[in-house]
Amino acid sequence: MTKHFDPGAVRAFEHAGWQRAASSYTATFALATSPFIDNLLDAARVAPGTRVLDVACGSGLVAAAAAARGAMPTWLDSSSAMIAVAQSAYPEIRFELGDAEALPFADGSFDTVVSNFGVHHIPDPVRALTETRRVLRPDGRVAITTWAAPRENTAWRILFDAISAHGDLDAAAAPPSGGSLRSRGDVLRVLSEAGFAEVAAIRATAEWRFASAGDLLAGFRRGTVRMAALIDAQPAAALPRIETTIEQSLAAYQCSGGFTVPIVAILGSARRALNAHLQS
Repeated sequence: MTKHFDPGAVRAFEHAGWQRAASSYTATFALATSPFIDNLLDAARVAPGTRVLDVACGSGLVAAAAAARGAMPTWLDSSSAMIAVAQSAYPEIRFELGDAEALPFADGSFDTVVSNFGVHHIPDPVRALTETRRVLRPDGRVAITTWAAPRENTAWRILFDAISAHGDLDAAAAPPSGGSLRSRGDVLRVLSEAGFAEVAAIRATAEWRFASAGDLLAGFRRGTVRMAALIDAQPAAALPRIETTIEQSLAAYQCSGGFTVPIVAILGSARRALNAHLQS
């Protein structure tokens, strides 16, 4: 049976998950997301003096990288726990609690807006990106990253195969996502529907490096929301077999000092047209 899409349920599910994951995110799943930060900032043309907004800023890693380039950052997240982690790590940067679908900023406030693996967690990505366009100055740029489909991502495939063999892929009682942005076409579509010009999307590759085989499962379980819900929903008796199968699959990716797993993202970028006031 297809689950009914309820934006409120998605928002509550994501919020509760990130409140829980905030304290461990930087040490776990951020090892997978952070390798894409420089490409994201390059696509957004972040440079000294750029007024940057990071939507769904998480623990502030993008903020720190942008500030290191001499940009003037403002960072927003809906999770108070994430904001607390970010503010503690980077007290000199302005972090705000807020909703990506109703940004608390005036029109044209920023030169650039970025979101590193945040948009696909939002119930209505097009609405959020339309808000992004509103707060950009004319000719300003947006750049976002999302994960490519699990079949293209080794780490996800390893986990799903292990759960399929020993557990239940349908065990999680998670609401359907509003932001399943897994291909170039998906990202091009939402940016176009939000009214952006010069829309582009490319596949970006990187590596997820971790010290032990158990770190992959821990990264998903302690640093994500939907994947964590899936893992936590598995029968207790199945988890040891799932872990063993993951370890066996990771043997092919062992290297000096641990493991290196290839990962694939979709990097989307676009521009707010100079005649943007005519589109609003």
